[in-house]
Amino acid sequence: MSILVATSLGQAVEELAADPGATLLAGGTDLMVEVNEFGRHVGKVIALNRVPELRTWHHDPIARLLHIGAGITWAEIGREPISSWVPSLAQAALTVGSPQIRNAGTIGGNLATCSPAGDGLPPLAALGAVVHLVSSVGRRSLPFGDFMIGPKQSALRPGELITGVSVPVVSGWQGFSKVGARNAMVIAIASAALVTDTEHRSLRVALGASGPQIILCPEAEALVVVEADFAARRVSPAVVAEFTELVRRAARPIDDHRSTADHRRHSVGVLAGRLLRRAFPNE
Repeated sequence: MSILVATSLGQAVEELAADPGATLLAGGTDLMVEVNEFGRHVGKVIALNRVPELRTWHHDPIARLLHIGAGITWAEIGREPISSWVPSLAQAALTVGSPQIRNAGTIGGNLATCSPAGDGLPPLAALGAVVHLVSSVGRRSLPFGDFMIGPKQSALRPGELITGVSVPVVSGWQGFSKVGARNAMVIAIASAALVTDTEHRSLRVALGASGPQIILCPEAEALVVVEADFAARRVSPAVVAEFTELVRRAARPIDDHRSTADHRRHSVGVLAGRLLRRAFPNE
């Protein structure tokens, strides 16, 4: 195994173009599990943690847009000022592993792994994130829904790497919640993110670990848009109950060694219902 430590984005792209099968290493929190526990073989490794272009973020208050470099860690996303612009993503960041994992793991790594149980992915889906990619032949950007195409499968092409993600900064309550086998340092059995936009009177809810991809719930969202009072943050118990049922119907969970499909379906409905009541606390 050979390791190259890239010190610029151009160098990383050039080296990846020369060997499209090379393994990209950011925080290594997913990769090292696969190497140590599952025997994954890696040849050439391109380390990205010293690429400055990937370790920056930028907030545009005019465009109401936040760009987060792929090398930004979960620890930084969970702190101010980023946490105040994207609270749901910050809440998810604080559930990722231990403090050591959060100081090493990156948002780009979570995107590249593309696990339906990835904590950062439901908030990105609910926020309508755009993923930015680069290769030796140019740059392109994909909506999150087009980037994740299956469980641990993305639209990344050979020789391409993630440079960052852009998310809208919206004026409304948002949150993230998950359930696992224990209270901390756990892979989600089910998770949900909910984002409201009071200015445009809209709502999005995204489910994690509830299907092969992150699942959006347009029927549940449409119900709240019609029935809720966004100005007063008011929604009736009947709407919450119907919303919860619509979320459960949208889920497509499986049975595996960590949970049953029925448990996941029930859990994701409970999580989404609780988030809705927090977003609209008045009855």
